[in-house]
Amino acid sequence: MSKITTLVDQLGSINAQVAALEKQSKALKAELILNGVEDVEGDLYTAKIVTQYRETLDMEAVRKHLSPQFISAHTKTAAVTSVRVSVRKDLQLAA
Repeated sequence: MSKITTLVDQLGSINAQVAALEKQSKALKAELILNGVEDVEGDLYTAKIVTQYRETLDMEAVRKHLSPQFISAHTKTAAVTSVRVSVRKDLQLAA
């Protein structure tokens, strides 16, 4: 196994662990929220449950009121490099 394939497998494994932990974290947060408390103190950590209001701009509605020329004139393009990792297709069948 080459160094590059080892890196890919390590990254895939870590991503899978992170996804499982995020799922677990989301479930625990939901349970805390359902309990209706604002501050909770554990043996090691404290949690504060806060409700905030956030305003967002409905870009779909905004675009309906703007011309394509205006949108084009105010659109920025930037190069973005990302790494996408997925389970190999030949291994998905075995899972």
